[in-house]
Amino acid sequence: MVQFLVGISPDITIKSTRTRQRFQARLVRNMRDALQSAGYASQIDDRWGRLFVDVPEVAARDRMAAVFGVHSLLEIEARAPAELSEIVRVGDTVFGERVHGRAFAVRARRDGNSYPFRSRDIEVQLGAALDRYGHVNLDQPDVTVYVEVRDGEAFLFANRTPGPGGLPLGVEGRAVALLSGGYDSPVAAWMMLRRGIALDYVFCNLAGEAYERSVVAVAKVLADTWSFGDSPRLHIVDYEAPLDELRRAVDERYWQLILKRLMYRTAGAIARVTKGHAIVTGESVGQVSSQTLLNLRAIEDAWPLPLFRPLLGLDKNEIIARARRVGTAILSSQIREFCQLGRARPITNATPGAARAQEARMDLTVLDRAVEDRKVLDLRGLDARDLVAPYLFTTDVVDGAMVLDCRPVEQYREWHYPGAERRDAPELAAHFRRLDKTRTYVLYCGFGVQSAHVAELMQQAGYEAYSFAGGVPHLRRYVERHRVESSASAS
Repeated sequence: MVQFLVGISPDITIKSTRTRQRFQARLVRNMRDALQSAGYASQIDDRWGRLFVDVPEVAARDRMAAVFGVHSLLEIEARAPAELSEIVRVGDTVFGERVHGRAFAVRARRDGNSYPFRSRDIEVQLGAALDRYGHVNLDQPDVTVYVEVRDGEAFLFANRTPGPGGLPLGVEGRAVALLSGGYDSPVAAWMMLRRGIALDYVFCNLAGEAYERSVVAVAKVLADTWSFGDSPRLHIVDYEAPLDELRRAVDERYWQLILKRLMYRTAGAIARVTKGHAIVTGESVGQVSSQTLLNLRAIEDAWPLPLFRPLLGLDKNEIIARARRVGTAILSSQIREFCQLGRARPITNATPGAARAQEARMDLTVLDRAVEDRKVLDLRGLDARDLVAPYLFTTDVVDGAMVLDCRPVEQYREWHYPGAERRDAPELAAHFRRLDKTRTYVLYCGFGVQSAHVAELMQQAGYEAYSFAGGVPHLRRYVERHRVESSASAS
């Protein structure tokens, strides 16, 4: 077994005794969930100022380092009685070889004043002992030896891992976060998770199942990596009908603005079901047309819940850097932007009254129906297959889709879907990035296996691509059923 000494976030330790007891109990619960969900047996001893956690292997450290409320993780490498001479002797034995020929520092702290020595005494005397092997450098040490004295015992370690800090997830209640899958919204969600707010996610789908799959993957990172102690849901709302109504009723210059108001309404309606107390968004002042200061004011009265916008003062580079820390940057980089609805120059200085007047032209019952018909996913309950299979296959060839035949040329000449272009599957997998990313692609092969592999690669790169379910036999029946013009002759 490996033992870690877990430092507790100052956000918790400064609280009153009753509040701190509640927060630390939640921290322990979340820590247990983090370890158990990864298959680690553990023993957690809450000693008020520190948690002592026994786990079977060092790798469990990474799991604990993603629990909000953890300030630091210290891998205990040696113990000694709380006597200065013994601390120096054990420290010399354990760390002498490690600091050999290197710059080092000793950092010590003691809990309470009942010991006949000071923290400074440990630093000076252990530092002098280790100076025979290396050399002291308090500013830029290669190795830092830590000593903590508490409960009549000294704990020594040199491996310190920072935690995310913040508050234990769940201590501040629930909210809903609008999630688009780009860089911004996952980072905004993470920042609220770090403040102890448990989140459910709302995704307004503007562009089909391939887009949905990409956003589900982003939400899955937030759920599996950062949501210990909670079971977040993703609410997926099909926006096809609301978009049609928006385009019918609203002036084109207001489309972007009213779209955002509709999304706020959607999130608010779902928050009413999930008992969420606020809406979290990833808006940053001035980043796009709907995020000018005046436009933000014009859209925020669409629903009476508080709006949390933690990214308001961050620029794009700062947001991307945080996305790398969160672990969503790679996924977000592959997601296409679908929010640009029209060609007219969008309004940037709307008033609340004008926004309300434009929205009043719409029949908002289409939004109510879309919310009612939403799909709800238990994010932590999804497995790898759930993230892939439901989104790879299609049983339809939508208007305007480019159909790609991935079979050998002889089979293509014998029969192919009308208008389909032949692309060798390995070649397509290697060079699909030459294709227009704004189009929809339907791939097929003999039984849909090879084409599914290529479609998955394309989806991961942000393309809307699908494999026709069942391959050529099902595609032939589709052609007959829909009376698509035959293409049995050679091309």
